[in-house]
Amino acid sequence: MRIHTCDSLKLSASVIAIGAFDGVHRGHQELILNARRQAESLQVPLVLYTFDPPPKVYFQKVRLLTPLPEKLDRLSRLGAQHVVVAPFDSQYASREAGQFFDELQELNPKGIWIGSDFRFGINRTGNVDLLREQFSVHMLELVLCKSGEVISSSRIRQLFNEANKLLGWNTDSVNGSP
Repeated sequence: MRIHTCDSLKLSASVIAIGAFDGVHRGHQELILNARRQAESLQVPLVLYTFDPPPKVYFQKVRLLTPLPEKLDRLSRLGAQHVVVAPFDSQYASREAGQFFDELQELNPKGIWIGSDFRFGINRTGNVDLLREQFSVHMLELVLCKSGEVISSSRIRQLFNEANKLLGWNTDSVNGSP
């Protein structure tokens, strides 16, 4: 697996899965596996496009579930040939939706896989409809656990905080003390 920064990869064809992939949980895995199946079927590279830190961590200061080295290890095990890691900072967050769109065009995607809540560009102005104007976009249906609840990084954070409260640990503390 090769790791790239944003705007540095150019391909003649690809299938792309885009997401924060914080936790690389079962929902993310399903999205990536669908993209991998399409890439294998079309005999083109699978590209995973992710962000470091994830936008929610940057904007909302929520807990990071998976540090970048661990995330990259998990993404590698899911079969990606390329991972683009966009450094999510104030400069990246201020990019117009069209800049992201232009970057994707350099990868010549035969398919783009996203989750239902995917937005891009400054103030989240880009959406699935904009992507569909130029690309073949596939949106993964929500992945549910056995109890019927949506599997998401937000839910995992909530459960983590709840577990720490039951254990008697302060989840807001830097050093994890009670």
